[in-house]
Parts: sequence; C-alpha cells; structure tokens
Amino acid sequence: MATIEKRGNAYRIRVSCGYDISGKQVRQTLTWMPTENMTARQIEKELQRQAALFEQECIKGNVVTAVKFQTLAEEWLNTYAKINLRQSTYEGYLKYLKRTYSAIGHLRLDKITTRDIQRFLTSLSQDGINEKTGKSLSPKTIRNYNGFISGIFSYAIKMGMLTDNPCSRVTLPKKGQTEKKIYTKEQTEQFLNLLNDEPLKYRLFFSVLTYTGLRKGELLGVEWKDIDWNNDTVKISRSSLYTRQKGTYTDITKTERSKRHIKLPRFLALLLEEYKNEQDEERERLGDKWEDTDRIFTQWNGTPMCPHTPYNWLGKFCEKSGIPFYGVHHYRHLFASLAIGQGVDIVTVSGALGHCNPNVTLGVYSHLLQNAQEKISNAVENALDFSKTQAQAG
Repeated sequence: MATIEKRGNAYRIRVSCGYDISGKQVRQTLTWMPTENMTARQIEKELQRQAALFEQECIKGNVVTAVKFQTLAEEWLNTYAKINLRQSTYEGYLKYLKRTYSAIGHLRLDKITTRDIQRFLTSLSQDGINEKTGKSLSPKTIRNYNGFISGIFSYAIKMGMLTDNPCSRVTLPKKGQTEKKIYTKEQTEQFLNLLNDEPLKYRLFFSVLTYTGLRKGELLGVEWKDIDWNNDTVKISRSSLYTRQKGTYTDITKTERSKRHIKLPRFLALLLEEYKNEQDEERERLGDKWEDTDRIFTQWNGTPMCPHTPYNWLGKFCEKSGIPFYGVHHYRHLFASLAIGQGVDIVTVSGALGHCNPNVTLGVYSHLLQNAQEKISNAVENALDFSKTQAQAG
C-alpha cells in the first residue's frame, strides 16, 4: 500500500515493490505537486487518486525489479532446483541454459513478456535447431523449456519480486500421440523362450519387467530385504539412476504412489530364489572383493548395476536373436497392454504401474482402452441372444 509524506508544498508517494536479488525491500517514489487555488479537500482527493494510480502502475509494470533473467536463474538453480528437484531433472535443465540465456538471459525479469517467451519457444520448433539431427526439438522438449523458464518466474513471484508469470499464457505445441511399439503375444513368448538360454541375471531381469511393468530404475533399486518370500511380493521404495555428474546413485521413487508392493508369479519367485543362491556362491568365491550392497542386480563385485547395462545387453541380445529392439521401457508398455487387453480396470493398472493418478495412465494408454472396450462390447453382445434377434428382425 502507498504511503504519503508532505514535503514542503509537495507530497512524496512511496510504494513497496517487493525485494531485489539480495532480499532488500525495493520502493518506488513519486513526487506530486498540487496546482494553485486547490482547496484542502480537492488536494486530499487528488492525492489519494494519484497514489492509487501510481501503485497500480508499479504493480502492473513491476518497475523496480531490475534483475536480469540469467542472474535469478542461477540463484534458482543453486538455492532451489539443486536441492528440491530430482538429479536427472536438475541436470536436464542445465542443458537448457545455453539457448535460454542467449534468448532472454540478458533481459530484466520485469521486461520479459509472454511474446518474448513465445518467440523463443517458436524458434525451438524450427528445422536445424537440433545440432545432432538437424531437425527441430520435439514438442516434449519445447514444453520442458517452458517449464524450466516458468519455474524461475514462479520463484520470483514467491520471493516477492514479481506478481505475474508470463509463461502461463504461451501457446505450447501439442504432445505427440505416436502409438508405442510393443511386442505381439507371439513375439513376447518367443522373447521369453529365448531368454532361457541366457545368463540367469538377465533372464530374471527382463522376465520381471515383462510380468510386473516396473520401471528399470525401480527394479535396479530393489534389495534382497525388499523380498517377502512367504507371499512372493516385492517392495518398491527406491530407484537406482544415473547422471553424468553423479554416476550411478540411489534416489527416491518417481512419485509417492510409486512406493508399492508388487506380486510375483510363483515361477518368478522360484527363479529369484535360484538367482539368490547363485549370487551367494559368487559372494563366497570373491571373499573380500565382494561389496555387500544388498542389491539384487549388481556388477561382478556386488556394487549396484549401472542403469545403462540392461539397455546395452538387450540391444545385443535382440540383434543376435532377430527380435525387434524397442528399448527397456518397452516392457512397461507391454505389461500395460497385456493387462488392459485382459480387461483389468484402469485404476488397478495405474496402481501396478505406480502412476501418480489414473488420469496419467488414461493419457498414455487411451488407445489400448478403446480396443479393450470393443472386445468387451463384442463379448457382451455375443453372450446375449437379444442382439441377434434384433439384427434378424431388422
């Protein structure tokens, strides 16, 4: 709220406009002089009007936030993002700095408009912007750029430096709806049969992915103490991830709902027990060279398996076997497809996948649900004689 102070024949109007980068309160000042022959009542009325107008101008223009975008972005990265975001997300944002700083880093926060951000995001969709492929950036990456910039503006608002986030009004590219490639039932059975001739570690790893839909990092994070041998269940409570800065490291699960218990088919529980015996023998053989991390999937000396290892192994296996290679995450989509195809409801599938809510599952697998609904409709129609009678009557 504006404060008014009489100074001689003039009045000084001051408005608080938040805080600067160092946390110091910033004020804007306006001096107003009444004209001659104004009555005291007229002066008071006009003074209040001038104060209100000046306050609105300060709020609309944020005229005193003389902080450049790059300056606040560096503060946000160090004091918020590095501490509160997942390491992979934080390192991903670091890759956005060069393009973002080049476009708007030199601009004052209060001078950056929605149009400025829209122009920058649109430039990312131009051919040639991706130095590796010579094409444009994907819609998902462009949306991530906007999320990065928006996070910094939200931080400025929280710090009392701004009152508006221009990112909220930009037009973003639509998400790609390309259908995910997954194995057919026949290909899945062929894949599982071929695994029988491979090392037990990888046979177990990819069988578990196929039958549970776990994320790769979740499975790599499972420890022996997470196994309930009496009930054939696995507790998911951590992820094993990799970034260039940290290497292989342990993190929390992707969402709170990702913490869950997964039921294993009995044959997989027996396979897991067989692998436990194999690992125990290897631990005994290596002696002091073995590092006891309690991880199920490890390197040769007991340390956590690198998250890149299953991907690399699978690529070589598929090339050797003539099986299509769709990546490791493919088995999560395969699991969802098989479950939905068997008529399992979306809420149950969502819980098994560890999604934050069923709407996420709906968004990813809506095309599978349509196919399942058609099967259900045909099944009900075939179960009743009424529809056949109606068709003959028609």
